[in-house]
Amino acid sequence: MKRLILFAIATCAASSAHALSYSEAVQKHCRADYKKYCGEYGLETNALRACMDRNGKKLSKTCVNALVQSGEVSRKEVDRRKKAVGR
Repeated sequence: MKRLILFAIATCAASSAHALSYSEAVQKHCRADYKKYCGEYGLETNALRACMDRNGKKLSKTCVNALVQSGEVSRKEVDRRKKAVGR
């Protein structure tokens, strides 16, 4: 059975506005990140979204790009976080 991976890098407050299913690209490119950082959280939960958000700086580039392309997080937010980490 194909598992849906649900999370957002953006704030958890925005998560309630998101649909509960994600693009195939997000499912494919974020699967390893989900298992590595947040596998203990159930799919389609706010806890998973929060976990992935906390681990945003550790997510793979391909996962982040899939999230941006699917509209789950903006490029502006990703860039803001990169700058904040670089300080």
